[in-house]
Amino acid sequence: MTTGSAAEQRHGAALTGGEALVRALAAHGTDLAFGIPGTHNLEIYRHLEPYGIRHVTPRHEQGAGYAADAYARVTGRPGVVVTTTGPALLNVAAAAGQAYSDSVPLIVVSPGMPLRHPRQSTGLLHEMRSQTEALRAVTAFSHRVSSVAEIGAAVARAFTLFRTGRPRPVHIEVPLDLLGAVEPVGEVRLAPPSGAPRPSDTAVREAAEALGSARRPALVLGGGARGAGAECRALAEELGALVVTSANGKGVVDEGHPLSLGVSLHDPSVQKALADCDVVLAVGTELAESDLWIQPPDALGELLIRVDVDPAQMYAGLRADVALVGDARDCLRALARSVAAVRDARAQSAPRPDAHTAVTELRAARDTATAGRDARWTPYLRAIRDVADADAVFTSDSAQCCYYGALPHLPVGPRGRFLHPTGFGTLGYALPAAVGVKAAQPERQVVALSGDGGFQFSVQELASAVQLGLPLPVVVFDNGGYGEIRDEMKARGNTPLAVDHPPVDLAALCRAYGGAGAHASTPEALAEALATALRTPGPTVITVPEEASV
Repeated sequence: MTTGSAAEQRHGAALTGGEALVRALAAHGTDLAFGIPGTHNLEIYRHLEPYGIRHVTPRHEQGAGYAADAYARVTGRPGVVVTTTGPALLNVAAAAGQAYSDSVPLIVVSPGMPLRHPRQSTGLLHEMRSQTEALRAVTAFSHRVSSVAEIGAAVARAFTLFRTGRPRPVHIEVPLDLLGAVEPVGEVRLAPPSGAPRPSDTAVREAAEALGSARRPALVLGGGARGAGAECRALAEELGALVVTSANGKGVVDEGHPLSLGVSLHDPSVQKALADCDVVLAVGTELAESDLWIQPPDALGELLIRVDVDPAQMYAGLRADVALVGDARDCLRALARSVAAVRDARAQSAPRPDAHTAVTELRAARDTATAGRDARWTPYLRAIRDVADADAVFTSDSAQCCYYGALPHLPVGPRGRFLHPTGFGTLGYALPAAVGVKAAQPERQVVALSGDGGFQFSVQELASAVQLGLPLPVVVFDNGGYGEIRDEMKARGNTPLAVDHPPVDLAALCRAYGGAGAHASTPEALAEALATALRTPGPTVITVPEEASV
């Protein structure tokens, strides 16, 4: 550390704003940051290494944001992005918007204009009217500090939000003149331990009564159920309830489980089955248009029980008939105890329909309805699944091969993860997200899945992957442009415009960056190339031409 002893720092030492910021992040457990150094943030960078914070340098701030987002999803700890002023901060805004949509804890720290910078433009480097106003639109809060001493409180405020409520991105801005200013700071201010609300006993009893007597129950699981996978599975088995997940809930319950329909909320036959249920328990999900792919219906089942740490979800969209506000694991454990008591008291009740048979029939109906469209991806996805470890992490893009293909057809269990940009629906997420996961967990298999259009939004992050020097396969399904928009134009009777790309040898481009590349026109070729890529240091781009797989 650069200023005084640890004791002095705890008891009133004078620190620069840059050191106060890094000290506060380190005190809250930050061990890795993503960002790009610039003229205005060098005082922050000066202190990262002394405080034990590793750093990964993506090639674009948007990539830094996606990498930090993925780091947060797989580690459970907030991702940290360090940007400089102006354009750098705006570059990360898309990633912050994605993190907001998917409830990911992300901290963006940046310099800002000096404390007394005039409202009138002066032409200062990277000057803009208000960074805080720009970032406030895509974050839970954008906090501009006014003293070095306030920096610790701003960081503690961010971690308090992450620990006690719905995690969402935040922005902390330190004015340029404060970054280098030396002021007394006192002890490090720490966020309190986790303190999520707990559901009321009355709500738990009411929910348990409904579930315990239900004949056709269902569980709908979102990203907020991630920490309660075992509890969700146990409750589903106790009730004989079918299980459906959102994209963010993929793998909370093993998608090979006989009660699991996986990511199927968008399927009309599954939506009808949920509508016919007498009780639906929705855990940690918005039940939004981005989950259902249609405007949400007026009701989901005869009675809807919602579990969410965010009280606003109880009346937003589909209103909860019974509301359990709190941490998903706490709610599910309390609910399981009460359901068991209800079931014991009603042991002689009428038998329920066979949920296993219903799930098998619904899987068949779902897959039959889309078999023609999905045939271009499913054999390749089976090859990927056969090669990858059970705990592999798949990062995904907003591409047809991912939302039509991999979400429903690439099964994942609780040991694995599938990271997909839902809601905000950004392009270019898969590659930098894979870099973020690999930086966080270098021994874990990570496979990025993308289309050629989305991949080229962030293709420069191949350089970041080369610099990491760790095996990182990137499977790109190449349909020659923006396939989804092309199809939508055709469906409207329009002549496709601006959606077809000249061919690019993406495998050769990866080799130019210092990685490896291959083309796979059959599932067998993909399996072989993927197995090799998982043993080869650095990124390997494997392209799959979609016209060869139709």
